[in-house]
Amino acid sequence: MSKPKVLLAEDDFTMVTLLKTLLKMEGYEVIALDADADVIEAVRTITPDVLLMDVHLFSQNGLDVLAKVRESDDIKNIRVLMSSGSNVKDECLKRGADGFLMKPYMPDDLFKLLSQVLSV
Repeated sequence: MSKPKVLLAEDDFTMVTLLKTLLKMEGYEVIALDADADVIEAVRTITPDVLLMDVHLFSQNGLDVLAKVRESDDIKNIRVLMSSGSNVKDECLKRGADGFLMKPYMPDDLFKLLSQVLSV
């Protein structure tokens, strides 16, 4: 079985480095986007199993990106996990996220949520 592919849209360099290391140690393939990358285009090109995206990106709003994903027929079924230092869980789930992680979160919480959304 191939490794689940995680596309990481996060603008905090330290967080990106940490998440890449942790996810790879757990057996995930990880592709991290540049902070100002076009997330929608990356999802179409990379076709990840799950998109792990911060709500607050440098030049984009993660909630707006999530809405565009859910409106696009070709990528609307991708699993999306949102994260933020603000408690916007209800808003993320209402807009179609498959899960939400409040920062800072423990690696085990991330792995548990990834496992849940990937097994659906």
